[in-house]
Amino acid sequence: MPKSKRDKKISLTQTNKKGLELKQKLIEDIHNCVDQYARIFLFSVQNMRNTHLKDVRQEWKHSRFFFGKNKVMSFALGQTPETEYRDALHKLTRKLQGQVGLLFTNSTKEEVIAWFEKYSEPDFARSGNEATQTVTIDEGPLASFSHSMEPQLRQLGLPTTLKKGVVTLTQNYEVCKLGQTLTPEQARILKLFDYKMANFAVSIEGLWSNDGSFETLDVVGPASVVRANKIRITDSKKDGEEHETSFVAHAEDDSEEDEMSDE
Repeated sequence: MPKSKRDKKISLTQTNKKGLELKQKLIEDIHNCVDQYARIFLFSVQNMRNTHLKDVRQEWKHSRFFFGKNKVMSFALGQTPETEYRDALHKLTRKLQGQVGLLFTNSTKEEVIAWFEKYSEPDFARSGNEATQTVTIDEGPLASFSHSMEPQLRQLGLPTTLKKGVVTLTQNYEVCKLGQTLTPEQARILKLFDYKMANFAVSIEGLWSNDGSFETLDVVGPASVVRANKIRITDSKKDGEEHETSFVAHAEDDSEEDEMSDE
């Protein structure tokens, strides 16, 4: 009688007792999920944000996510036809490289693809990200900022001054150019002006099914949607208005205007 792949014992060495227990628990959880769910989707994340990933988990609470710990997940699934927990899982294991995760679900391939193709959440770009647009701030009053912010803005490189107690940009200021690697200062400026250049999105890269099949997929979320190459930011807040900020981003080409006002 052939030996069941489920009976394999996995040995983890070079780890302390507590770490070993955690890894063994993760392996056990993954094995249980393989048995419980019909499909495993391999996914990667663009512009990783823990808060958004938490939201995705909540939307898919009927399923199970594993993210990170690639080596332990590889051990659990099996890295070769001889050690794999179920047929063809070693093909999935080969793809566990970089910032990827696993979605265990009973939802169909069509349902998963349809949801993740449409899902994305805008967020602030971080230092080290590539600028996806050229962003310029218009000269003039910046009434959205208190007068105490002026030294900080000037320290970030903006040509600012105080005019009658109102922070004022003395000339147009280019924050970043398309394709440029963002510096900490540039990322900070974009956040201060409430401009979310990045998009959190999930790409589906592979599918294992419990019939023993595996297929490579290339489902990219809307993070790659083409946006205006040039953006011009203005401050529409009038001095004395109560709402906090009124920054508006105007597209410089044929793309639609992207408004960021707090209403």
